[in-house]
Amino acid sequence: MEGGQTRGVVPTYLAWSIFNTLCCCLPLGIAAIICSCRVSNANAIGEKTTAEEASRTAKILNIVALVCGIVLIIIVVAIRVTAK
Repeated sequence: MEGGQTRGVVPTYLAWSIFNTLCCCLPLGIAAIICSCRVSNANAIGEKTTAEEASRTAKILNIVALVCGIVLIIIVVAIRVTAK
């Protein structure tokens, strides 16, 4: 690298995306996996700005999916508790 700079790898959040797909919110999890794959591809070819944008999108989708999953679990538990 020029000037002694090292190429930083942007986080993909792929494991978090897979977890959200399986446990929280399927549609948002799938979208997060797609963004995570875009990050991985952009990291591989050295497009840092593209990788950062896709990483930010994947992170936001993962946060929203996790919150939706937690809210859904709370609603289901509340309904089951009040139905007894």
